Amino acid sequence: MRIGELAAAAGMDVDTVRFYEKSGLLPAPARGDNNYRRYDHAALQRLRFIANCRALDMSLDEIRVLLAHLDAPDADCSVVDQVVAEHLGHVRERIAALQVLERQLAMLQRSCQQAQPGELCGIVLALGEARDTELPPARGVHSR
Repeated sequence: MRIGELAAAAGMDVDTVRFYEKSGLLPAPARGDNNYRRYDHAALQRLRFIANCRALDMSLDEIRVLLAHLDAPDADCSVVDQVVAEHLGHVRERIAALQVLERQLAMLQRSCQQAQPGELCGIVLALGEARDTELPPARGVHSR
């Protein structure tokens, strides 16, 4: 199949297929007499594998490790487990950071609800005073 057909079957753009090819994740395809790229079903399976990894927010380097195991299925799979364990650790770190962000935004929202008419919005005030990771409680300031 040609690159457009491959991209459509994999659910991605042609440019994405070319990017994965240039990145070494997808081997260079054979070329027809017209010099068009010709892909086989194995290329489609590989692209779907890459897409599934990207859906899990895996980096290209992580995907390379997984593809190396895919290409050598008799190899020790502890490396694959290690990649997934490290990725899970990164995901957990991001979740913790997002939970801090959630608390900060909730605090900002509460400061707005405490503002009285004629006072500067508590959110705007708190953002003006914010330092480091935690936002200070807003204090009402009268607008001019």
